[in-house]
Amino acid sequence: MATPDPRYLSGLPVKKRILAEVAEAISALSGAAPLPRLVSISIGDTPEVAVYIRGQKRAAEQVGLPFDDQYWPGDITAEDAKARLVAMNDDPDVLGVILQRPVPEHLNVRSLQGAIHPLKDVEGMNPASIGNMVYNDLALAPCTAAASVEMIKATGLDLHGLEVVMIGHSAIVGKPAAFMLMAEGATVTVCHHMTRSVAAHSRRADAILVAVGIPNFITPEMVRPGAAVIDIGINQIDDGAGGTRIVGDVDTEAVKEVASWVTPVPGGVGPVTVAILMRNALTALRRQRELGWTA
Repeated sequence: MATPDPRYLSGLPVKKRILAEVAEAISALSGAAPLPRLVSISIGDTPEVAVYIRGQKRAAEQVGLPFDDQYWPGDITAEDAKARLVAMNDDPDVLGVILQRPVPEHLNVRSLQGAIHPLKDVEGMNPASIGNMVYNDLALAPCTAAASVEMIKATGLDLHGLEVVMIGHSAIVGKPAAFMLMAEGATVTVCHHMTRSVAAHSRRADAILVAVGIPNFITPEMVRPGAAVIDIGINQIDDGAGGTRIVGDVDTEAVKEVASWVTPVPGGVGPVTVAILMRNALTALRRQRELGWTA
Protein backbone atom coordinates (compact mmCIF):
# COMPACT_ATOMS: atom_id res chain seq x y z
CA MET A 1 0.00 0.00 0.00
CA ALA A 2 1.41 3.39 -1.03
CA THR A 3 2.34 5.83 1.71
CA PRO A 4 0.16 8.97 1.57
CA ASP A 5 1.99 12.06 0.32
CA PRO A 6 2.50 14.21 3.45
CA ARG A 7 2.16 17.35 1.34
CA TYR A 8 -1.55 16.63 0.88
CA LEU A 9 -3.31 18.19 3.86
CA SER A 10 -6.40 16.02 4.20
CA GLY A 11 -9.42 17.36 6.01
CA LEU A 12 -10.68 13.95 7.11
CA PRO A 13 -8.59 13.67 10.32
CA VAL A 14 -9.59 17.23 11.28
CA LYS A 15 -13.25 16.44 10.65
CA LYS A 16 -13.02 13.25 12.71
CA ARG A 17 -11.40 15.08 15.64
CA ILE A 18 -13.95 17.92 15.69
CA LEU A 19 -16.93 15.59 15.43
CA ALA A 20 -15.57 13.45 18.27
CA GLU A 21 -15.16 16.54 20.46
CA VAL A 22 -18.67 17.74 19.64
CA ALA A 23 -20.19 14.29 20.25
CA GLU A 24 -18.57 14.12 23.69
CA ALA A 25 -19.87 17.57 24.60
CA ILE A 26 -23.38 16.84 23.29
CA SER A 27 -23.47 13.61 25.30
CA ALA A 28 -22.58 15.55 28.44
CA LEU A 29 -25.38 18.05 27.72
CA SER A 30 -28.01 15.39 27.04
CA GLY A 31 -30.54 15.10 29.82
CA ALA A 32 -34.02 13.78 30.38
CA ALA A 33 -35.54 16.17 27.84
CA PRO A 34 -35.03 15.46 24.12
CA LEU A 35 -32.42 17.58 22.39
CA PRO A 36 -33.73 20.23 19.98
CA ARG A 37 -33.28 19.52 16.28
CA LEU A 38 -31.33 20.96 13.42
CA VAL A 39 -33.61 21.93 10.55
CA SER A 40 -32.38 21.82 6.96
CA ILE A 41 -34.47 23.80 4.49
CA SER A 42 -34.37 23.26 0.72
CA ILE A 43 -36.59 25.51 -1.38
CA GLY A 44 -37.67 24.26 -4.77
CA ASP A 45 -36.07 21.56 -6.89
CA THR A 46 -32.39 21.68 -5.91
CA PRO A 47 -30.97 18.18 -6.49
CA GLU A 48 -27.39 19.50 -6.39
CA VAL A 49 -27.66 20.10 -2.64
CA ALA A 50 -28.68 16.52 -1.86
CA VAL A 51 -25.09 15.45 -1.24
CA TYR A 52 -24.61 18.27 1.26
CA ILE A 53 -27.81 17.40 3.10
CA ARG A 54 -26.76 13.75 3.36
CA GLY A 55 -23.39 14.77 4.77
CA GLN A 56 -24.98 17.11 7.29
CA LYS A 57 -27.47 14.45 8.36
CA ARG A 58 -24.71 11.87 8.86
CA ALA A 59 -22.67 14.33 10.90
CA ALA A 60 -25.67 15.21 13.07
CA GLU A 61 -26.27 11.51 13.72
CA GLN A 62 -22.61 11.08 14.67
CA VAL A 63 -22.73 13.84 17.28
CA GLY A 64 -26.18 12.87 18.58
CA LEU A 65 -28.37 15.71 17.29
CA PRO A 66 -31.80 15.21 15.71
CA PHE A 67 -31.91 16.31 12.06
CA ASP A 68 -35.04 17.38 10.20
CA ASP A 69 -34.73 17.92 6.44
CA GLN A 70 -37.59 19.98 5.07
CA TYR A 71 -38.46 20.72 1.45
CA TRP A 72 -40.43 23.87 0.74
CA PRO A 73 -42.20 24.56 -2.57
CA GLY A 74 -40.25 26.50 -5.18
CA ASP A 75 -43.07 29.03 -5.59
CA ILE A 76 -43.21 29.94 -1.90
CA THR A 77 -43.48 33.68 -1.34
CA ALA A 78 -40.83 35.64 0.51
CA GLU A 79 -43.41 36.56 3.13
CA ASP A 80 -44.37 32.93 3.76
CA ALA A 81 -40.74 31.79 3.88
CA LYS A 82 -39.84 34.50 6.38
CA ALA A 83 -42.89 33.72 8.50
CA ARG A 84 -41.84 30.07 8.69
CA LEU A 85 -38.30 31.04 9.68
CA VAL A 86 -39.53 33.43 12.37
CA ALA A 87 -41.75 30.66 13.75
CA MET A 88 -38.66 28.47 14.05
CA ASN A 89 -36.90 31.25 15.95
CA ASP A 90 -39.65 30.98 18.56
CA ASP A 91 -39.75 27.18 18.63
CA PRO A 92 -37.70 25.72 21.53
CA ASP A 93 -37.56 22.39 19.68
CA VAL A 94 -35.50 23.99 16.89
CA LEU A 95 -31.81 24.27 17.72
CA GLY A 96 -30.62 25.72 14.44
CA VAL A 97 -31.62 26.39 10.85
CA ILE A 98 -29.61 25.45 7.76
CA LEU A 99 -30.81 27.27 4.64
CA GLN A 100 -29.60 25.29 1.64
CA ARG A 101 -28.44 27.29 -1.37
CA PRO A 102 -29.28 28.10 -4.08
CA VAL A 103 -32.79 29.39 -3.48
CA PRO A 104 -35.25 30.28 -6.26
CA GLU A 105 -34.48 33.53 -8.07
CA HIS A 106 -37.55 35.35 -6.75
CA LEU A 107 -36.22 35.01 -3.18
CA ASN A 108 -33.47 37.15 -1.68
CA VAL A 109 -31.13 34.76 0.13
CA ARG A 110 -29.63 37.51 2.31
CA SER A 111 -33.10 38.57 3.42
CA LEU A 112 -33.95 34.99 4.36
CA GLN A 113 -30.66 34.54 6.22
CA GLY A 114 -31.40 37.75 8.08
CA ALA A 115 -34.71 36.28 9.26
CA ILE A 116 -32.92 33.47 11.12
CA HIS A 117 -32.12 34.51 14.69
CA PRO A 118 -28.34 34.83 15.23
CA LEU A 119 -28.44 32.24 18.02
CA LYS A 120 -30.09 29.74 15.65
CA ASP A 121 -27.86 30.68 12.75
CA VAL A 122 -25.62 27.62 12.87
CA GLU A 123 -24.24 28.42 9.41
CA GLY A 124 -22.99 31.83 10.55
CA MET A 125 -24.70 33.55 7.62
CA ASN A 126 -26.89 36.11 9.39
CA PRO A 127 -25.44 39.62 8.85
CA ALA A 128 -25.30 39.98 12.64
CA SER A 129 -23.22 36.80 12.92
CA ILE A 130 -20.74 38.09 10.35
CA GLY A 131 -20.73 41.55 11.91
CA ASN A 132 -19.87 40.06 15.32
CA MET A 133 -16.56 38.94 13.86
CA VAL A 134 -15.36 42.53 13.79
CA TYR A 135 -15.47 42.33 17.59
CA ASN A 136 -13.67 38.95 17.68
CA ASP A 137 -16.86 37.03 18.49
CA LEU A 138 -16.03 34.03 16.30
CA ALA A 139 -18.12 31.33 17.95
CA LEU A 140 -20.75 31.22 15.19
CA ALA A 141 -18.58 32.01 12.18
CA PRO A 142 -19.41 30.98 8.59
CA CYS A 143 -18.56 27.30 8.33
CA THR A 144 -16.33 27.30 5.25
CA ALA A 145 -14.29 30.26 6.49
CA ALA A 146 -13.83 28.60 9.88
CA ALA A 147 -12.91 25.30 8.21
CA SER A 148 -10.16 26.97 6.18
CA VAL A 149 -8.67 28.44 9.35
CA GLU A 150 -8.82 25.00 11.00
CA MET A 151 -6.82 23.62 8.09
CA ILE A 152 -4.05 26.17 8.63
CA LYS A 153 -3.99 25.20 12.30
CA ALA A 154 -3.69 21.55 11.24
CA THR A 155 -0.27 22.31 9.73
CA GLY A 156 1.06 23.18 13.18
CA LEU A 157 2.08 26.66 12.04
CA ASP A 158 1.91 29.35 14.72
CA LEU A 159 -0.69 31.88 13.60
CA HIS A 160 0.83 34.65 15.70
CA GLY A 161 2.52 36.94 13.20
CA LEU A 162 1.98 34.49 10.34
CA GLU A 163 1.93 36.20 6.93
CA VAL A 164 -1.31 35.09 5.29
CA VAL A 165 -2.72 36.08 1.91
CA MET A 166 -6.46 35.58 1.40
CA ILE A 167 -7.31 35.55 -2.30
CA GLY A 168 -11.01 36.26 -2.67
CA HIS A 169 -13.10 38.65 -0.59
CA SER A 170 -16.60 37.19 -0.55
CA ALA A 171 -18.90 38.02 2.34
CA ILE A 172 -19.19 34.39 3.48
CA VAL A 173 -15.64 33.11 2.95
CA GLY A 174 -12.88 35.61 2.18
CA LYS A 175 -13.80 38.43 4.53
CA PRO A 176 -14.80 36.22 7.49
CA ALA A 177 -11.65 34.11 7.10
CA ALA A 178 -9.55 37.28 7.13
CA PHE A 179 -11.23 38.46 10.35
CA MET A 180 -10.75 35.06 11.98
CA LEU A 181 -7.08 34.98 11.07
CA MET A 182 -6.53 38.50 12.39
CA ALA A 183 -8.21 37.48 15.64
CA GLU A 184 -5.65 34.65 15.88
CA GLY A 185 -2.79 37.13 15.49
CA ALA A 186 -1.99 36.62 11.81
CA THR A 187 -1.02 39.45 9.47
CA VAL A 188 -3.51 39.24 6.64
CA THR A 189 -3.50 40.66 3.12
CA VAL A 190 -6.74 40.32 1.14
CA CYS A 191 -6.50 40.17 -2.65
CA HIS A 192 -9.40 40.42 -5.09
CA HIS A 193 -10.20 41.02 -8.76
CA MET A 194 -8.84 44.57 -8.64
CA THR A 195 -5.52 43.62 -7.02
CA ARG A 196 -2.79 44.63 -9.48
CA SER A 197 -0.44 41.70 -8.90
CA VAL A 198 -1.80 38.84 -6.84
CA ALA A 199 1.45 36.91 -7.27
CA ALA A 200 3.48 39.76 -5.75
CA HIS A 201 1.49 39.29 -2.55
CA SER A 202 1.11 35.50 -2.57
CA ARG A 203 4.84 34.84 -3.12
CA ARG A 204 5.71 36.36 0.26
CA ALA A 205 3.01 34.52 2.22
CA ASP A 206 3.56 31.80 4.81
CA ALA A 207 0.03 30.62 4.01
CA ILE A 208 -2.29 31.22 1.06
CA LEU A 209 -6.05 30.76 1.16
CA VAL A 210 -7.86 30.95 -2.16
CA ALA A 211 -11.59 31.10 -2.94
CA VAL A 212 -12.11 32.67 -6.37
CA GLY A 213 -13.90 29.99 -8.39
CA ILE A 214 -11.23 29.77 -11.10
CA PRO A 215 -9.75 26.30 -11.77
CA ASN A 216 -5.96 26.09 -11.36
CA PHE A 217 -5.70 29.81 -10.58
CA ILE A 218 -2.80 29.30 -8.16
CA THR A 219 0.31 28.04 -9.93
CA PRO A 220 3.74 27.15 -8.49
CA GLU A 221 5.33 30.49 -9.35
CA MET A 222 2.75 32.21 -7.14
CA VAL A 223 3.78 30.21 -4.05
CA ARG A 224 6.72 30.74 -1.72
CA PRO A 225 8.68 27.50 -1.16
CA GLY A 226 7.49 25.84 2.04
CA ALA A 227 4.19 27.70 2.25
CA ALA A 228 0.80 26.23 3.17
CA VAL A 229 -1.86 26.47 0.47
CA ILE A 230 -5.51 26.13 1.50
CA ASP A 231 -7.76 25.58 -1.51
CA ILE A 232 -11.38 26.57 -0.81
CA GLY A 233 -12.50 26.52 -4.44
CA ILE A 234 -14.93 24.02 -5.94
CA ASN A 235 -15.13 23.97 -9.73
CA GLN A 236 -16.65 21.47 -12.15
CA ILE A 237 -14.63 20.98 -15.32
CA ASP A 238 -14.62 18.69 -18.35
CA ASP A 239 -12.61 15.54 -17.66
CA GLY A 240 -11.77 15.06 -21.33
CA ALA A 241 -13.73 11.82 -21.55
CA GLY A 242 -17.21 13.22 -21.86
CA GLY A 243 -17.72 13.63 -18.15
CA THR A 244 -16.85 16.15 -15.47
CA ARG A 245 -14.67 16.26 -12.39
CA ILE A 246 -14.31 18.53 -9.38
CA VAL A 247 -11.17 20.63 -8.94
CA GLY A 248 -10.21 23.55 -6.75
CA ASP A 249 -8.62 26.92 -7.43
CA VAL A 250 -5.09 25.50 -7.12
CA ASP A 251 -3.01 23.55 -9.63
CA THR A 252 -2.55 20.97 -6.90
CA GLU A 253 -0.12 18.55 -8.51
CA ALA A 254 2.25 21.31 -9.56
CA VAL A 255 1.94 23.42 -6.40
CA LYS A 256 2.70 20.49 -4.08
CA GLU A 257 6.21 20.42 -5.53
CA VAL A 258 6.76 23.89 -4.03
CA ALA A 259 4.49 24.08 -1.00
CA SER A 260 4.91 22.15 2.24
CA TRP A 261 1.15 21.60 2.46
CA VAL A 262 -1.72 21.84 -0.02
CA THR A 263 -5.32 20.84 0.59
CA PRO A 264 -6.79 18.48 -2.01
CA VAL A 265 -10.15 19.09 -3.68
CA PRO A 266 -12.22 17.18 -2.86
CA GLY A 267 -11.15 15.99 0.58
CA GLY A 268 -9.57 19.10 2.06
CA VAL A 269 -11.62 22.00 3.40
CA GLY A 270 -14.95 20.40 2.43
CA PRO A 271 -15.08 17.63 5.05
CA VAL A 272 -14.14 20.09 7.78
CA THR A 273 -16.96 22.45 6.85
CA VAL A 274 -19.66 20.03 7.99
CA ALA A 275 -17.76 19.40 11.24
CA ILE A 276 -17.71 23.16 11.89
CA LEU A 277 -21.46 23.20 11.32
CA MET A 278 -21.84 20.68 14.15
CA ARG A 279 -19.47 22.68 16.36
CA ASN A 280 -21.59 25.77 15.71
CA ALA A 281 -24.68 23.76 16.66
CA LEU A 282 -23.02 22.87 19.97
CA THR A 283 -22.26 26.56 20.60
CA ALA A 284 -25.87 27.46 19.77
CA LEU A 285 -27.15 24.79 22.17
CA ARG A 286 -24.99 26.09 25.01
CA ARG A 287 -25.98 29.71 24.43
CA GLN A 288 -29.67 28.91 24.11
CA ARG A 289 -29.60 26.93 27.34
CA GLU A 290 -27.91 29.81 29.12
CA LEU A 291 -30.85 31.98 28.06
CA GLY A 292 -33.44 29.35 28.97
CA TRP A 293 -34.59 28.98 25.37
CA THR A 294 -34.45 25.20 25.34
CA ALA A 295 -34.47 22.31 27.78
